[in-house]
Amino acid sequence: MIDGRVTRKLLLLSCPAMVLVAAPLHAEDLRSALAATYASNPTLLGAREQLRATDAGVPLARADGLPSLNATATETEYVRQNPASTTDMPRMVTAVGTLSVPLYNGGGVKNAIRAADTRVIAGRNDLRATEAGVFTQAVTAYLDVIRTEAIVRLNKAQVQTLVTNLKATSDRFQIGDVTKTDVAQSQSRLAVAQGNLRSAEASLVQARETYIQIIGHEAGELAPPPPLPSLPAAPEDAVGIALDANPDLAAARERSKAAGFDSDVARASRMPKVSMVANGNYTDYLGQLALRGNFPFPIAQSAATADVSIRATIPLYQGGRPSAQIKQAQAREGQAMDNEIATERQVIASVRASFSNYRAANEIITASQTAVEAAELSLRGVKAENSVGNRTVLDILNAEQELVNAQVQLVTARRNAYVAGFSLLSAMGRVSGKDLGLDAGALYDPEIHYRDARGTLGDWGVDKVQGAGQPTRTVDTPAQNGSTFGN
Repeated sequence: MIDGRVTRKLLLLSCPAMVLVAAPLHAEDLRSALAATYASNPTLLGAREQLRATDAGVPLARADGLPSLNATATETEYVRQNPASTTDMPRMVTAVGTLSVPLYNGGGVKNAIRAADTRVIAGRNDLRATEAGVFTQAVTAYLDVIRTEAIVRLNKAQVQTLVTNLKATSDRFQIGDVTKTDVAQSQSRLAVAQGNLRSAEASLVQARETYIQIIGHEAGELAPPPPLPSLPAAPEDAVGIALDANPDLAAARERSKAAGFDSDVARASRMPKVSMVANGNYTDYLGQLALRGNFPFPIAQSAATADVSIRATIPLYQGGRPSAQIKQAQAREGQAMDNEIATERQVIASVRASFSNYRAANEIITASQTAVEAAELSLRGVKAENSVGNRTVLDILNAEQELVNAQVQLVTARRNAYVAGFSLLSAMGRVSGKDLGLDAGALYDPEIHYRDARGTLGDWGVDKVQGAGQPTRTVDTPAQNGSTFGN
């Protein structure tokens, strides 16, 4: 089993394992690239904002169980009065205040708050899943740039070698040492190599543009990635870790629980509701209320009333609405449970596939290293035999191509092994910002915003917790090219 303490510092290691190219001086490393991704990737920042919106669901659910106070003021002008009325009342001002205090609502508010809190937990796991996905994209983009730069260098070196070979073959043709067919074969291989170089350069442009898209800035000279920690020895071990820590699966489990609380909220719609209601009413006739006729006594120009009541609302028939709401909630609860199982299946398949890809890539690395060594030896032997007339120019060209193919396969296998290993860690739930020990300033703590949101009671409150970062735009970055550094 992998030690969780090791994964927390996985990118703090500096031994150049899985090296694809030699480390340049003053190069950007993978840790700093991931830190930049954490601080400015819009997908990740959007996921944090989504969680902040989910936090607000808790006070929204709680509000239905808190007192409400309303006041209404009205000024009325009587432009035409009833001639038969005994009073003359040109205008009046009224003020009405109502206080309503929920006392019992069948458990609806309690379960709504539980559902909202549970969805906050699910949202935090969604954020972890987004972090893992974005980090995996960033690692893939980083390794793709390194791999493609190496392939460009290999193809460029092959073109230079074939140019030299063509010149030498042409010179030998002039003295009758080789035939025109040998020259044509050299020309053909050079043209193919030049095409391969252009294709590799186009792939490098795409890799660099993807790097900008994910990480937010241009890829400079990139240092080799640090080694991955020790991974589980068997897929069963990796699956066991993932079932406990995978954020997608954890989120699905919490949503299943929340759906159960939603069913309880729906059942509460059939229960009685009790509340206390207090009303206050003030009327002022502005000193203009008068009785028509000759009445010697004065008339009160204002009046105030107040009452307090206990109100019980007992649902008797609601047109079948509660039954439909309960059935709907139960169906959604069943759907959430099914989604939980579906997510579990997906996680298991992903872990097993990543484990297999990682193991296969490492085996390919071993085989490719052997192939490169053998191809180098073969090329030296073919050249030596050609010098004494036992090998043709075509044999040399074939040996050179085999060497390049083996070198490209080795570079690709190293990239694939690292990406597969990181994907395995991601599926196991071990690549959050905290797990990676990123130096990206203060890591985002969702608990801070949650406490602030949950403590909101006033209607005029604002979000006291500042935003979760600022995404960087890439419109000002220059279009990338397929050249390698130093060339």
